[in-house]
Amino acid sequence: MENEVVISFEDFGFKYTAQAEPTLYHIDLKIHRGEKILIAGPSGCGKSTLAHCINGLVPNSYPGKATGKLTVGGKDALKLDLFGLSKMVGTVLQDSDGQFIGLTVAEDIAFALENDCIPTVEMHAAVERIAELVDIKRVLKHAPHEISGGQKQRVSLGGVMVNDLDVLLFDEPLANLDPATGKQAIVLIDEIQKRTGCAVIIIEHRVEDVLYRPVDRMVVMGDGRILYDGDPDSVLCGGLLQESGIREPLYVTALKYAGVELTPDMRPSYLPELKLDQAQKEKVKAWFETQPAPKKAAQTPVLLRVENLDFTYETGHHALHDISALIHKGEMLSIVGTNGAGKSTFSKVVCGFEKAQRGVLELDGTDLNTLSIKERADHIGYVMQNPNQMISKTQIFDEVALGLRNRGVSEEEIRSRVEETLKICGLYPFRNWPVSALSYGQKKRVTIASILVLRPEMILLDEPTAGQDLKHYTEIMDFLSELNRQGVTVVLITHDMHLMLEYTPRAIVFNAGTVIDDKPAAEVLNTPQIVEAAHLKETSLYHLSQACGIDSPEEFTRRFIARDREVRKA
Repeated sequence: MENEVVISFEDFGFKYTAQAEPTLYHIDLKIHRGEKILIAGPSGCGKSTLAHCINGLVPNSYPGKATGKLTVGGKDALKLDLFGLSKMVGTVLQDSDGQFIGLTVAEDIAFALENDCIPTVEMHAAVERIAELVDIKRVLKHAPHEISGGQKQRVSLGGVMVNDLDVLLFDEPLANLDPATGKQAIVLIDEIQKRTGCAVIIIEHRVEDVLYRPVDRMVVMGDGRILYDGDPDSVLCGGLLQESGIREPLYVTALKYAGVELTPDMRPSYLPELKLDQAQKEKVKAWFETQPAPKKAAQTPVLLRVENLDFTYETGHHALHDISALIHKGEMLSIVGTNGAGKSTFSKVVCGFEKAQRGVLELDGTDLNTLSIKERADHIGYVMQNPNQMISKTQIFDEVALGLRNRGVSEEEIRSRVEETLKICGLYPFRNWPVSALSYGQKKRVTIASILVLRPEMILLDEPTAGQDLKHYTEIMDFLSELNRQGVTVVLITHDMHLMLEYTPRAIVFNAGTVIDDKPAAEVLNTPQIVEAAHLKETSLYHLSQACGIDSPEEFTRRFIARDREVRKA
């Protein structure tokens, strides 16, 4: 029954026991079988709480007081336990590693079946069927930590799909994936939804990436309320996303800058079906021609020199092959490429966590191989991708102050520097909170703060904005830009192509442990061969410029980015 309501919120509200004010107010929302819905909103808007209400974590794991009515599969959700709801709602978490239980992929998928005491023969058949559905048959015998980020997500999806579900709930499914794998994830979600006919809910602030495949409805949340619930074409024609701190698709913003009046019948929510007449294309072309070309930054002396760097892990995995690169003083650049390309390994070798078997590594003329990890840390700060691997203190303030205390800085200066950094990272209101009370994205900001407070000459950040909404993304990146203007060299390992375009004039592209390109960021993303080889994603500006007959898509991208930064700073 396609029109069957599988989830119904009626004047629903919720307040956590530990909080003074409600997180959700007067939620009215109906989700039907077979629908695919995108729920978007800035951090703290209540979208995660809404998801927790659907999958039973509220109130079973996060107690509080609910008002109004919530039904899932026609049953009162607040009276169902987690086990009962898991038979109707499958959740794929943002952090796939937090969802694994089995020692192998096959064991992980079979976990729910084992709990239900399914006979072994039936269990094997079910695992084979699900593995084929999500395309992971070739890694069934692998341990979860041995597979890529995209494969991990497929395993998580397979683990919940062994039940005959009414609803599939994805909580920020793109946060830890490279651009090409993110595209594959959206395609997979689309295919699974069509094959199973279940309702699919995607909670994600990266709207453009989700819209790589069409969605039926879009729900925009803000301050615990639903601000919009309707077709995605209509909401993209207005300014609600920008006003709510959500980045709208780049091509939509570019069309608005060019003075093109968007209407729902133009189908702005799905780029392959976007309808532009010749007059509108000419408008975009004319806008491009009137935009000033961004000025090129003057080149500075070399800070880090890398020549013929080779590194092989003890397991025999040859992770870096003959890497050569120059990073200049005061530069801000990106290192990009697919998961497993060698980007993080390169950072670990630079910071001294791993020792290269061959090659030159010099920082401002000093041989880094002569310095200990602690000595390198005085010059190079490193922020890891997974915040849980960096945090060692219970309280937020103490975590950010740790490096300064280890260096013997006075408590008065520590307080001043820690509070200043916490304000920049949007964490000052939580300074006396325990780290355990924070979300994954907030923990990420704590780890960035703990390194920024040390003021190193060069800082390496692995996915600094993963899981951040536009507001916090902008705060972090503007702060890093300000540090950069003060002379700190900033190197960003990122899957976020917009971050690369907006903040880093140059990009070093890794693939299979080698450097395959080193050129201006806009040029990288407008070179289809490099995009494909490095598992990147062509910017939608590339496709828009092509559609409008603009001969230089990389110059169109540069001028748009320059204009967009001006508008957002105003």
